[in-house]
Amino acid sequence: MIFITAKFRIKPEHAEAWPEISRSFTEGTRAEEGCLWFDWSRSLDDPNEYVLTEAFRDGEAGAAHVGSDHFKAAQAELPPYLAETPRIVSTEVDQDGWNELGELAVD
Repeated sequence: MIFITAKFRIKPEHAEAWPEISRSFTEGTRAEEGCLWFDWSRSLDDPNEYVLTEAFRDGEAGAAHVGSDHFKAAQAELPPYLAETPRIVSTEVDQDGWNELGELAVD
């Protein structure tokens, strides 16, 4: 799978509204056949930073995502709300979902 984590620093005046601002992009991506997950979290250290964790079935699904209408719309609509260009880590991982964190196993 293609595993991606991206950090989005939002302009302070838009940080509270970011989940709504990005809703169309989020919902469109989650509806993609090859999307395994697309989850936003807010930083505990910086209230203006959101972290996006996403995964796609394979490179073909990742390419379909980047070529989608909702991705193109996000490219046009979201930058005015950002304080800087998002930072990203993207890699291919040889698995198809989450594994358990055995060191913190719950009985």
